[in-house]
Order: sequence, then C-alpha cells, then structure tokens
Amino acid sequence: MHALDAPGVKEGSPPESAGQGHQSCCPICPAVVASGGVNGQLRELKEQLQALQDSESGHTEALHLLKHQLAETKSSAKSLRATIGEAFERLHRLLRERQKSMLEELEADTARTLNDIEQKIQRYSQQLRKVQEGMLILQEKLSEVEQHSFLEGIASLSERLKGKIHETNLTYEDFPTSKYMGPLQYTIWKSLFQDIHPVPAALMLDPVTAHHRLILSDDCTIVAYGNLHPQPLQDSPKRFDVEVSVLGSQAFDGGVHYWEVVVSEKTQWMIGLAHEAVSRKGSIQIQPSRGFFCIVMHDGNQYSACTEPWTRLNVKSKLEKVGVFLDYDKGLLIFYNADDMSWLYTFREKFPGNLHSYFSPGQSHANGKNVQPLRINTVRI
Repeated sequence: MHALDAPGVKEGSPPESAGQGHQSCCPICPAVVASGGVNGQLRELKEQLQALQDSESGHTEALHLLKHQLAETKSSAKSLRATIGEAFERLHRLLRERQKSMLEELEADTARTLNDIEQKIQRYSQQLRKVQEGMLILQEKLSEVEQHSFLEGIASLSERLKGKIHETNLTYEDFPTSKYMGPLQYTIWKSLFQDIHPVPAALMLDPVTAHHRLILSDDCTIVAYGNLHPQPLQDSPKRFDVEVSVLGSQAFDGGVHYWEVVVSEKTQWMIGLAHEAVSRKGSIQIQPSRGFFCIVMHDGNQYSACTEPWTRLNVKSKLEKVGVFLDYDKGLLIFYNADDMSWLYTFREKFPGNLHSYFSPGQSHANGKNVQPLRINTVRI
C-alpha cells in the first residue's frame, strides 16, 4: 500500500506537519488570556483607589474646614456674648446712675420742700398763739360791763395787742411732682442718648464730589436728582462726571460709626462706602474690587448687595430707612433696616486708607418715579 493511500489522508491535501496535532489554526495561550484580564482588573482597582484617595482628601479637607468653622463659631459666640453683656451692662450702669441721680434729686427736692413747710408751720404756729392771745385780751376787755373801767383800759390795750395781729399771706412752692411724672421712660432715654455710642451721626455731603445733575440742600444733608439743566459747576478730579453720585465729607480712618439714610418712596438708590481713591470719571463698576461697598435698590422693589456678582437681599417689606454701621478696625460694614434694626447684609473687608459714605439717588423719571431725594437722618435730642 502506498503512503498516499493511508487512511485519513485525502487526495490533494497537504500532509500535517509534526507536532501540529489535528487543529487547523494556532491556539490562544491561556497565560496570555490570564495576563490581559489581570491588567484590566489592576487598572480598574487603581482607578477605584485613586477615586477613594481623592474622596479621602476631599473629606479630610472638609472636616478640617468644618472643625475650623466650629472653633471660629465658638470663639465668635464667646466674643459676642461678651460684647452683648458689655453693651447691656453699660446700659444697666447708665440706668442705675440715672436712677441714683433722679432719686438724689427727688430727695433734695423733698427735703427742701419739707423744710420750707416745717418752717412755715413753726412760724404760723407762733403767730397763731399771738393772735389767740390778742383775741383773749379783746374778749376780756369786751366782757367788761362798767363803762369807767372799760375806758380806763383802752389806752393800754393797743400796747398789749402789739405783735398779736398777723396777716395770713401764705405762699409756698408746690412740690415738683410734674418733674418726675409725665413720659418718664422717654425722659430717661433722652438723658441717656448723649452717653450712647454710636448713634446716628450728623453726616454732611461733599458738594465738590457731587455729579452736576445732583441738587444738594443748603445744609448738605439731602440729595436729589435734578431733571433741569445741569448745574454750572466747576469740574474737579473729585467730582463724579458720569455716575450720579456724591460722597460724604467726613473721612473714616478708624473707629466705630453709624448713620441712617431715609430712602422712602424711591424706586432706585445706592448707598454705602467708597474708598477715597476711587475713580470719579467715566462709567464705574460699583463693586468691592473697585473700592465700593454698597447695597442697591433696583427694578422698583428689588434689593441687592453690590458684590461680584450681585447678592440678592431677603427684604420682607419696602425699606423706608437704612442704617449703616462701620467698624473700621474690625473690617465690618453692616447694613440694617433702621426701622426695626433687622440685618440686611455684611461686608467683611480689610479697608485700605480713608473711606467716605457714598450716596446715589438714581435718576428720576418724567413720569414722577424716583423723584424723592435721599436724606441723611439726623437725630437731634
């Protein structure tokens, strides 16, 4: 039998080479398959590890910030407790001192009035005894029935009655009850006002800084936008030429200050603080990075802090009067609704150099909107 005729070999088919077995293609090595799967698993696990490490880092940083905030909050609360305690203790002390002063004054008035009355009682008692003695003398004389004896005593009667007759001209000073009555609490509050700090300051506007369309009152406490022709004012590097703004004349370089601005019946305004070196020329962005720290009323009934971007304020009712509190050394500028002293917004800054109060009444319109002025609320007690 020929080798070509061996069983399992088809005519025309090439013979199998030794070692190939009976497969027609090269098999995938199991080690290679295992190696690829491990690399994928390793890569996936490494990615998961990196994600966990990132999460750990984020949580660690968050915990660090939260612990720092916790410590700061506790410290701030402790400081605020002390501040509140000191403020009320000062008021209590002032009230105690005023109470002591009023009681001492009352005692002095009481002693003076009682002394005056007692002296009058003593004097009138003495006078009464003399009057009664005179009455007795006259009654005895009138009881004499014999004409001779009656006439004999008449000559000496005048001498005996000398100093016995006194007119009753009683005058005395009323006890000053009204001095200690009336609106007592209001009276006490007014007396304390000079010792309370800070109170609404009597700021004045600086005409040299005012835009030429702004009209200032003679006492420089009221500013309004004028629709008439621009005032013929001399230009100055200090004067705003585009923004309808004006600065306060007083410079703040330290300490604690408070003032109030009446904003009632307006639909647009901007108030706050400006650094002395702010630009006065051209269009200006009112924001902290440009040296302005303000809040604004816009769109008729919306309020915002002029941050970057603006921060909408939660104001429940239309503002009539705004209080501005500056603690320069602590870097705090706080705005309040001055009617009920509810908080509006706080700027926390490291103030550079001199600051001035800032006012912009906004433009008024031909339809009568926003024609009311801004007015610095000066409290006179």
